[in-house]
Formats: sequence, structure tokens, C-alpha cells
Amino acid sequence: MTYAPAARDFETGCAVALDRENRGRMSYLAGLAAEDAVAADYRARGYALLDMRWRGKRGEIDLIFADGPGVVLVEVKKSRSFEAAMSHITPAQVRRLFATADEYVGTRPMGNLTDIRFDVALMDQHGQVSVLENAFCGWV
Repeated sequence: MTYAPAARDFETGCAVALDRENRGRMSYLAGLAAEDAVAADYRARGYALLDMRWRGKRGEIDLIFADGPGVVLVEVKKSRSFEAAMSHITPAQVRRLFATADEYVGTRPMGNLTDIRFDVALMDQHGQVSVLENAFCGWV
């Protein structure tokens, strides 16, 4: 068991140790909360949310927004710092995102002619969001 200072006993307020299953659940829920916060940020900037957690055969896209006739595909990463969050994106994950995006645009009216922008939204431990537009430009 690993000590996790962020976990507190509801009645006593004392720190408690979490087992692997509960740590994984906390990470999953933190990721969902980060996606919700990033979606709210994009909506506040005028983007229309088309889909959350779109799942295809090749993978998942966290958030998809309309950008005129095109789409913005957003990968959300949460960690203690922006740098740590960005370090979780691997070349293999980028390839998987590209393959999933190809599958997604096949569902759009213009198909593979759909304009696509890949953004990465990073969230730190304080809930601050940093958006990197066209984050994968040059990865092809």
C-alpha cells in the first residue's frame, strides 16, 4: 500500500492509505473532472462541444469541438504540473490519436476533407489549464 496524502478519512480528516484499485479510481475521476473543466473553458471561448470521450475501434478522443466546418480534437492530460502532464503524451499515443481521428472524420459529412486541429489541454494540480493549439503540428 502506498501513502497518498490527498486521501482523507471523511469523519476524522486523517490521511489514509489507498490500495491500487482506489488510486486508479481517483485518477480516473480526476481525469473526468479535468475533461469537464477543459470542456467548460472551450465553451466559454465560443466552441460548440460535439462529443466527449468519443470511442472508436482504434482509441478514444477526449473532447471534440466544432470550429466552423472543421473540428478541434482535444487530448486532456492532468498531472501535478504542466510539464509532468505533457510528459504523459508518447509518440505511440499520438499515432493512436491520428488513427482515431481518421476514423472519426469518416463519420463527418465531408469525411477525410474535414479540417482538423489537434489541441492538448494540460491541467496542473491547482486546476489551472494551459491549451496548446495545433500541438501535434509536425508530428506526421
